[in-house]
Amino acid sequence: MNKPRLEGRVAIVTGAARGIGGASAVELAANGADVVLADLKPVEEASAVIGKIEEHGRRAVYVQGDISGREHDARLVDRAVGEFGRLDIVVNNAALAVRGPFIDADPEKARQVFDVIFWGGFHLSQFAARQMIRQGWGGSIVFISSVHAVRGYANAVSYNAAKAAINHFARSIALELAPHRIRVNWIEPGWIDTPGEHIAFSDEFLEQEGKKLLWGRLGRPEEIAKGVVFLASDDSSYMTGSALRLDGGYVLPGPLEP
Repeated sequence: MNKPRLEGRVAIVTGAARGIGGASAVELAANGADVVLADLKPVEEASAVIGKIEEHGRRAVYVQGDISGREHDARLVDRAVGEFGRLDIVVNNAALAVRGPFIDADPEKARQVFDVIFWGGFHLSQFAARQMIRQGWGGSIVFISSVHAVRGYANAVSYNAAKAAINHFARSIALELAPHRIRVNWIEPGWIDTPGEHIAFSDEFLEQEGKKLLWGRLGRPEEIAKGVVFLASDDSSYMTGSALRLDGGYVLPGPLEP
């Protein structure tokens, strides 16, 4: 019987209480990893994710806090090492989206978007990389980016820019960390059916718009999670500084007319 792809490895996943982060944490556990879950929400909102991880026979540790805080990110790495003795995988998923026209944008809210998406990823990746270098056997850092990083979308200027920033950040640190065999890659999801989308839009709107997409529906968090495991595992051992676009053809022109 083949052992799980990630057996014995330890992962940190941010924004892990639900959505893409939650699905990624569960999929990592299904493939053998123990997981530190980080989110701003109280632990009760992550109970379903924690339960699924434990059903796979893996251990879950939940840490509540603001991922944009540098001290919090240092504690995340310390907690992973303290609980499990090592750190092999980081999934930078936590995000904040502010919608609205650029001419009306609140600079403070725009800064908060960058604090979570860019600076949260910067701080956690730096502390994680230092730990991985001390361990001496490499690791994998994964960013959840977006098709917004490569194509402009109206009424999401700060989100678009922050996602573009982490793409180039990941590309740059992949170059520096390669000698330590720490791989850095990112995923560009398209329109995914997450709880946050149901806050911003009605169920009817999402269903109707999903039918207009090339694949005929919105993506599922579990589909992005499969990509996370691929990038976290040795299946992608020769891949670093690269994007994995999982968007159901979202950036393509659109379905052909009959």
